[in-house]
Amino acid sequence: MAEPLGKIDKPRADEYKHARRLYLVPLVYSTDNAPEEYREKCIAYWQQVTEQLANLESKAGKVTRIYHESVSQGGDEGMKAVQELNPSSFSIAEAKCQAGAVMEALEDEQLLHQTMDWGRCLMLGFLSETVAKTVSESYFQAASKRNQLLAERISSTLDDDSVGLLFIREGHLVQFPADIDVFSVFPPALDEIHRWLRDRATLEREKAED
Repeated sequence: MAEPLGKIDKPRADEYKHARRLYLVPLVYSTDNAPEEYREKCIAYWQQVTEQLANLESKAGKVTRIYHESVSQGGDEGMKAVQELNPSSFSIAEAKCQAGAVMEALEDEQLLHQTMDWGRCLMLGFLSETVAKTVSESYFQAASKRNQLLAERISSTLDDDSVGLLFIREGHLVQFPADIDVFSVFPPALDEIHRWLRDRATLEREKAED
């Protein structure tokens, strides 16, 4: 179970001698054409992530490995992919790499695409119960294989007494190995983003009902 960042006490010098740690950062996306209020909340979120990661590194160890959802390459190619996906998480990853961390490949591209395609199919809706069942089973099968692979990729590349940084969407179902201590970064601005999105959805629904 992930440990809330705000409850982390400064560990003893020998506490993590052979332990592997993983700092988990929820992915938040924004675009240039997003409402200004939302973009401001996203900027505040990533600033708080940067600050909390610095605090966490001072207590539980410096990041040595970086993982990013939807990225199937490591090194410079992986960093280019992160930059295209999310400039905000890229800025943090770039700074960690400049400090000595290594960008690792996380995804299997074909499995990622299968999961995404089946997910899109699920959102279309179906007239046939048989088709709906087939698509649903195919999606969950692909998603389960993907989640297992993500955990295996992290486990195989995160050495003893090492620290990983994972950028991944909220609501993920990845089960991390028991010998990895997972610390969730959860800045206050994330709650504000959730609230803004809920209020926005309510307004849109009320407009549609008028």
